[in-house]
Amino acid sequence: MKKYIAILLFLGCAVCASAQPEDSLRLSLSDAVAMARVRSVQADAALDELRSAYWQYRTFRAELLPEISFSGTIPSYAKRYANYQNADGSYSFVRDDNLSMNGALTLSQRIWPTGGTISLTSSLEWVRQLGDNANNSFMSIPVALTLSQPLFAANDIKWNRKIEPVRYAEACSQFMCDTEELAMSAIDYYFRVLLARDALQNSRQNLANSEKLYRVALAKREMGQISENDVLQIELSLLQARSSVASDESTLRSYTFQLASFLGIEPSTPLSLESPERLPDFSVDFAEALDYAHRYNPLANNQRRRQLEADYDVAKARGNMRDINIFAQVGYTGTDKRPAGAYRNLRDNQVIEVGVSIPLLDWGKRRAAVKVAESKKELVANTLRKEAMDFNSNLFVLVERFNKQREQLHIAERAAAIAKKRYETNVETFMVGRISTLDLNDSRQSKDNATQTLLNELYYYWSYYYQLRSITLYDFASNRIIEADIEAALRQLQ
Repeated sequence: MKKYIAILLFLGCAVCASAQPEDSLRLSLSDAVAMARVRSVQADAALDELRSAYWQYRTFRAELLPEISFSGTIPSYAKRYANYQNADGSYSFVRDDNLSMNGALTLSQRIWPTGGTISLTSSLEWVRQLGDNANNSFMSIPVALTLSQPLFAANDIKWNRKIEPVRYAEACSQFMCDTEELAMSAIDYYFRVLLARDALQNSRQNLANSEKLYRVALAKREMGQISENDVLQIELSLLQARSSVASDESTLRSYTFQLASFLGIEPSTPLSLESPERLPDFSVDFAEALDYAHRYNPLANNQRRRQLEADYDVAKARGNMRDINIFAQVGYTGTDKRPAGAYRNLRDNQVIEVGVSIPLLDWGKRRAAVKVAESKKELVANTLRKEAMDFNSNLFVLVERFNKQREQLHIAERAAAIAKKRYETNVETFMVGRISTLDLNDSRQSKDNATQTLLNELYYYWSYYYQLRSITLYDFASNRIIEADIEAALRQLQ
């Protein structure tokens, strides 16, 4: 007999196994967070922002290094009449028919302390006069040292050396914050599915109970133990339960599709979500969180950059009040009918220019521009102070909420257990006719609300935790700084 029972149990298990749906993709909350950081569209957008900042910083670094360039005209042909001044001062038009080419190789370097430019140039020019008296002419400048220096203008390279490293550090911190914010988005989508799944489970359980209670109510009505109004009330609850199941099934499919799309999973893939695990029992100290936030959050670099940019705008406005530039060039030059001869018998080639542009009467336009820049600087300073105060206040509220959330979670767990036990007891009590349908429906609603509240409290718990991570870039659960391999992220973009 035992052998037959074992065989029947085995066949029953096999039938149940064959009736199971195809294998689903099991996901934990940590799995969803990890996938969001790599596969979501928002992750690609964060990488694009980082790449843009990286190449902007590379451009700035390249501007500090020497630059070698070539310029030239290869060739230039002209056949026209040109204006020519005679020896007596009169002008006449002469026929000009020539072919020319020129090229110059230049090594230039920005001067960091002064903002000027120094360069070495070597050039060669060839002109061939065409027509009856055809001939060649060459002019060479083997070497020319050139200095171009503004005297009062703002030193843009000096200011960029202050601003651009801060901008790049801000972008790197922002990338890590964006990565942590992706975790919060994953949590939102994940818990939507959990809440919808829990609501569907409650609806199906309520439907099964309603069907059983309706059958019992019909039997009691035949025996005259309950009124027709009670039977109608239970039938109405049954219809509402069926409607809730259909609605909750649609909601669950919709939220599951959204989660799969966000994580880059094929929407047709069945998902099986695990209940979120619990974090170790710990609390966060506000002073410690504030210190990490000031050190690692991009707000610190953002504020520093904006203050530097405001200072730069003031410096530019003051430099524009007068414009004096010095241009000096020293070197050698030579000319000849042949290319080699143009490099012999060289002569001095010196040019010195001082350009001055000082407004004598501009009706206060430039001075007003300085005042505008100074006013904007003050506005930026006040805005930054307010942002810092709001940032500190919001962080304080977040730390308080997180520290209290574990207690709220324990309360919700106890309330859900009590509500479930009360509902089960009321179902049994209703079977023997000791409570009304109103009391039964009230306990069922309390049970459903309690389970939803428990999931909501668990959602807040994880949401507050990842908000703290994104603001402080510090993991308080494992006591470590959150770091990202920026170089590896950039290598996959190049």
